Amino acid sequence: MAHAQGQQHPLSVYIWVWALLFVLSTFSYLVDFYHVEGYLRWTLILIFMFLKAGFIISVFMHIKWERMALSFAILGPPTVLLVLIAMLTIEGDYTFLTRGIFFGTGS
Repeated sequence: MAHAQGQQHPLSVYIWVWALLFVLSTFSYLVDFYHVEGYLRWTLILIFMFLKAGFIISVFMHIKWERMALSFAILGPPTVLLVLIAMLTIEGDYTFLTRGIFFGTGS
């Protein structure tokens, strides 16, 4: 039997990812519910956020079934931007601490 035009993906894949997104969102809300503070809070929130975004991009935007070149073309620039933002954050912290040393109030 010939399929209709385009690819057909099993509905169960979408249901499983939807359920997984629900679970990850629940974990994200539990971080606030249990008043997790500090770097652990932000680390957990970012991990859950990136996992959810990855599943949405991979399955619901059909990147999982695209050619590798197209996947790199779509996912490459945001990855480069995240690396640059991380580098700027590190440099910003260094600049902030250096200014505190040289221009801070002396004791």
